[in-house]
Amino acid sequence: MTTASTFRQRMLGGQKLVGTFLKTPTGHGTEILGDIGYDFVVIDQEHGPFDRTSSDIALMAARATDTPALVRVPGPEAILSVLDCGATGVLVPHVKSAAYAREVAAMLRYRGGSRGFATSTRAGRYSGIPMWRHIADSDARMVFVAQIEDPVALDEIDAIAAVDGVDSLFIGRGDLTAAFGDESKDPPDVLRAVERISEAARKANKPISVYVGNASEAAWLNSLGANVFVLSSDQGFLRQAATAALRDVRDKVG
Repeated sequence: MTTASTFRQRMLGGQKLVGTFLKTPTGHGTEILGDIGYDFVVIDQEHGPFDRTSSDIALMAARATDTPALVRVPGPEAILSVLDCGATGVLVPHVKSAAYAREVAAMLRYRGGSRGFATSTRAGRYSGIPMWRHIADSDARMVFVAQIEDPVALDEIDAIAAVDGVDSLFIGRGDLTAAFGDESKDPPDVLRAVERISEAARKANKPISVYVGNASEAAWLNSLGANVFVLSSDQGFLRQAATAALRDVRDKVG
């Protein structure tokens, strides 16, 4: 079982982990997904309607099932608040340069970094653990996943992957597809970008994280070395299951 305390170790060890995006600001979905057995969830502040309060509730719900919870922040200004609320780590969009990756990595660490200190938070168990234990535990467990989704990032991809503190590269195929502007089913530029990012991650011995819509996509990306899979989302599951259930009933009752 993957827990908040073992997530980084298991990810860096190459174990295959399956999580999902949370797009709806509620704690109930977080609890359900953790209870089912998903290895982690990603609370989507970038594209979902999460503020600090709703993110806090979702993170508290993740604690109820000891489910690792990353937060996709809209930008670096949101990092400290989600760490204080108990996030296992962050997924940071639009990492375009090694310099920016180093800046973000510093924000996540106390020692050798610039993270603002507090133990009065959930992360510090509301002052329930000693200062230096909190610092050591947080620095050891914190996860930084750099989302690579801009063509310009490909120029620095080896340097980004090599940054100390970048734990994984997340391949942002959606934004890359939009940026290249090719409407074909399998845009060659996007496929080349996926392979290039994967190559850089393998060279730096960093895990590859990806979004997948189904098992076939997961199998293809696993063949390129991906071991961290963000499968669909709570909204995607709701739409898929509700559509199938409605169709099934209508087919049977007319």
